Amino acid sequence: MRRFVADKAKNLINTTRTTCSYSSPSTASYVLQRLTSSPSPSSSSQSAAVLRFLSTLHPSPSDSMASDYSSTPVTLNNVNPKVLKCEYAVRGEIVNLAQKLQQDLKENPGSHPFDEILYCNIGNPQSLAQQPVTFFREVLALCDHPLILDKSETQGLFSADSIERAFQILDQIPGRATGAYSHSQGIKGLRDTIASGIEARDGFPADPNDIFLTDGASPAVHMMMQLLIGSENDGILCPIPQYPLYSASIALHGGTLVPYYLDEETGWGLEVSELENQLKTAKSKGINVRALVVINPGNPTGQVLAEANQREIVEFCKKEGLVLLADEVYQENVYVPEKQFHSFKKVARSMGFGEKDISLVSFQSVSKGFYGECGKRGGYMEVTGFSPEIREQIYKVASVNLCSNISGQILASLVMSPPKVGDESYESFAAEKEGILSSLARRAKTLEDAFNNLEGVTCNKAEGAMYLFPRINLPGKAIKAAEEAKTAPDAFYARRLLNATGIVVVPGSGFGQRPGTWHFRCTILPQEEKIPAVVSRLTEFHKQFMDEFRG
Repeated sequence: MRRFVADKAKNLINTTRTTCSYSSPSTASYVLQRLTSSPSPSSSSQSAAVLRFLSTLHPSPSDSMASDYSSTPVTLNNVNPKVLKCEYAVRGEIVNLAQKLQQDLKENPGSHPFDEILYCNIGNPQSLAQQPVTFFREVLALCDHPLILDKSETQGLFSADSIERAFQILDQIPGRATGAYSHSQGIKGLRDTIASGIEARDGFPADPNDIFLTDGASPAVHMMMQLLIGSENDGILCPIPQYPLYSASIALHGGTLVPYYLDEETGWGLEVSELENQLKTAKSKGINVRALVVINPGNPTGQVLAEANQREIVEFCKKEGLVLLADEVYQENVYVPEKQFHSFKKVARSMGFGEKDISLVSFQSVSKGFYGECGKRGGYMEVTGFSPEIREQIYKVASVNLCSNISGQILASLVMSPPKVGDESYESFAAEKEGILSSLARRAKTLEDAFNNLEGVTCNKAEGAMYLFPRINLPGKAIKAAEEAKTAPDAFYARRLLNATGIVVVPGSGFGQRPGTWHFRCTILPQEEKIPAVVSRLTEFHKQFMDEFRG
């Protein structure tokens, strides 16, 4: 009987999870009430069994101090206020709710009007079934288990150029050990390879000593914020909308974000006049603006800067004495024939600016592009235009973290030096690359058209990156309902969308936007065959939402 009652209690708890907090006292009361409401000869014994079962879920304060943290030394009143100020919407409240719903679907199939959660909130390609690039993974496997390089079977399982590249890389690693620490800037031979790749891309020399290999681009951004921010009087010019890494890192390091607004009416254009106005305003408030962040291609906005515009930005930084922080992690993700990626270093060098003329830091990552190796945590920054004394300080900060992971370092070198014409892997590599990028372009176009067909929604063309950032003109009743719910209107919309469809997007308020406008960011990464379902679910939800709140 106990087992029967316990199972029944568990089932009832699961069925109430969508309306009650998970395993909350109110849920326990609800379960007990349900079980004891129908008269039965065994109701008394059932109730006792349920109470014993629920007591294992919710020990009383006298039995356990686990729920009472009043005596712990760290509280919200004394924790670092910079941490409290920091926010990261890409993995915020909506995503937390999505994860709970996903667990609920697993435990109670059919309990929601959808059968899966579609994560359109983050640029995490392989989590949405994008396959890794074969050549990259073959080299990684051989480097991590070099004993198989000498086995005869290896020749039949791996391409000749992946075997050759693995030998080359292992020869560059002290002790041929991928499990050992490396130089704090990264393995020298891998930095040589990356520098050669940058030179081939830009047509201008690159110095391996300028390259710092990092665990993705994010630690490199943090490193530069540590270098540039000394107090809240130090400001960083940052685009709005922006990738929340920048606002979060500025907050964590105690600086001031100086916003400049991208022009949605001109396809998220970056106007130098806007930079000048915001710089002037910041200076009038006593803010010492240290650097300008530019994300190209844009995140969350998906625009690709024209080379002429980049020249204006370089001139602006040169004139104002600002460090140019160039986020270029989506450099492979350009989907329109009329645009192409140009690195800011290439633009600056083509303008005649040398090493001592402008301070420039460019960020690259293995997480994006067509490779999507987010979990491998590989990336680098190329640091130019800094004195030897400052370079020593950057190296010191890098040394505190010892080194980035070796698999990520290897991947960063492979990304910047992929198979070439004539290599055994070249044709399959080129086919994989083209297949991924062309599919992303189709998905972007399909979603862009779908958003523009929705009532009150406008969406600029996705020229690059992995996202769309549609604007939603919400009815007044919806905005009022959001206010009553004490949440931003676009977050209100995103939560309703998730609960109705299982589609996870990020409210535009998490990226910043012009006051009075509302947006959300949606990735183009769900599998291509699932895009029609995304469009169908979204279209049906939006119509119902607008019907509910219109007028």
